[in-house]
Formats: sequence, C-alpha cells, structure tokens
Amino acid sequence: MPELRQDPLVGRWIIFATERTRRPHDFLDHHNQIAEPKINPFAEGNEQLTPPEIFAVRPPNSKPNGPGWKVRVVPNKFPVLRIEGTLEKEGDGLYDRMSGIGAHEVVIETPKHDEQLEEQSLEGVANVVESFRVRLVDLFKDSRFRYVLVFKNFGRDAGATLSHPHSQIIATPVTPKVVKEKLAGAQKYYEQKERNIFADILRQELKDSRRVVYQNASFVCFCPYASRFPFELTIMPRRQCPDFHRIDPQEVLQLADVLKVSLLKLRRGLNQPQYNFLIHTASARYPKRDYWMTLEQDYRWHIEITPRLTQIAGFEVGTGFYVNPVLPEDAAQFLKEVEV
Repeated sequence: MPELRQDPLVGRWIIFATERTRRPHDFLDHHNQIAEPKINPFAEGNEQLTPPEIFAVRPPNSKPNGPGWKVRVVPNKFPVLRIEGTLEKEGDGLYDRMSGIGAHEVVIETPKHDEQLEEQSLEGVANVVESFRVRLVDLFKDSRFRYVLVFKNFGRDAGATLSHPHSQIIATPVTPKVVKEKLAGAQKYYEQKERNIFADILRQELKDSRRVVYQNASFVCFCPYASRFPFELTIMPRRQCPDFHRIDPQEVLQLADVLKVSLLKLRRGLNQPQYNFLIHTASARYPKRDYWMTLEQDYRWHIEITPRLTQIAGFEVGTGFYVNPVLPEDAAQFLKEVEV
C-alpha cells in the first residue's frame, strides 16, 4: 500500500509508492529511449493486457474490454495511489502520515499507436476531453478525495514510459501544495480587489494581444506573462467556472479545437517537443466543512502546457526561480505564425 508523508517545514506531502519499482522501465539509464514492451498493452486487440475498463467511448454494438473502442479509461497497472481501503491518518512523533488512498487511471486516447492527440480529428480530441470530464465527475463523488489532476506526459523527459498516446488521472486525499498556493492566491486577490484574478488576466491578455496565440468563442490560448518555460502555454476558458468537469457540450468541442491547434503549433513550430499538459481544476468542496468555499467567485479552471525544451537545474531547484531564455511575447509571435 502506498503511503503519504508530510514535510513539516513546508507542508508538502510526498507519496511513497514502492510497488512502482516493479515497473519494467524504472531506474533505467537516463539516456535510454522509451523501452517499449514487446506487445503494446494499449493497442486495439490487446485489451486483455490492461485491467478492465472503467469507461470507454465505443459504438453501441461493441462489447466492453474488446475491440471497437475510440477511447478507453483503465486503472493504472502500477498506481501511485490505490482506490481500495480506508483513509487512515496518524502521527509519527512530530511527523504526519496517511495511507496512500486515491485513484490512478490511464486514458488511452486512441487505438492507433502512432496517432498523437493533435493528429486526431476534432471529434477524436473531443472524445478524449469528454472522457476526462466523465471521470472527474465520478471521482469527485468519492469523499476520500480532495483533488483530481488530469495530465499528459509526452516524451521520455516529460515522464512517459509508453509511447502509445495516453493521458493520466490521479485523485489524491489532500490538496497538493502547488494547487493550494494557487487557490490561496486567487482567494486573496478576490478579497483585496473584489475581482476575479483570472478574469483580470484574460482581460489584460486580450487587450495587450501580444501574447495571445489562438482563441475561439470559448477559450483563449496565450503565453503567460511570467512564463517559466520557453513556449509555455495557458488555455483559459472565457466563462467563469472553477470546475473543469462542469464544462458544457459546446465547450467540449471548443476546447478540443484550441487544444488541437495549440499542440499542432508546438509540433510543427518546434519539431514535436516533449511536453506536459495539466488541467488545473478546483479542489473538492464539502458543505459541512469550511474548505475553499469561495471558489465559485475567485477561481477558474485552466490548462497549462509546458514544453520540455530546457532542463531544471540546481538554481531552479534551490531557489524556485526559473530561468527562461525566451520572452513570452517572442514565443507567442513565433507560434502565431506557425500554419496549422
């Protein structure tokens, strides 16, 4: 069973998932490429090689855990956190720890091994986005979970261990420190100015326009003013809503459009860089607990896409500063000119 331990100095939780050392790709030489298995467990026809599917986009006449699907969601075979069991917290001297309760799912984005997300049709990308939504709705019903993160690792340096196109979803029993800092910052801004910081950022970016890369009726993609990484992108909804899983059907299509265009621009302009994308949604709220109860007014879900074009070194680790060699205005201008 995984275990969470808290650093008492900064309040950061660390997950110890010792069972993941059984993964065939763990602790390989850093310079090795992704070591693919002899049989691809995510390919159509190999459904028996994964745990039974939790959700799938498939025609009505196709059977679960068989061929014919468009998107499959399955439990991760080597989970960071496990859904089975009860959430137990205890002290260990001055330290705190808890059982590693959570969920870890894999979203297999397509049956095709060589079709990346941005290469899919608009309908195909929308199916992936809808799968994210469906799973978050379900996971947030579990009162043991405080937060759910959707993320994608593309490329070995971005954390991928299989090249077949897939994303992941992890539910945690605590709100991660990075997320908590964002929530607290948005709350403080709202208390001081009685305005939503995300609305102000979006208004500023649209007025300035130099950092805007692409936009449609529901979303704006831009390079953040204080980008940590070269060609970093933020996708922000125009509609105020703290929860990604409350996206409406029209927004699903609009998000598929902006996500496809953004990733295509990175692919064609930067020679298919490795990247991570993260969907930052609000944490769980419980009516009987005074826990982030102002999120409807002060927080807005959004997506971060961070290309892996530079490495984080000792200075960044030791100080929290990021050294970015590309101004966001220059990055945005370059990406605007990339034809998709």
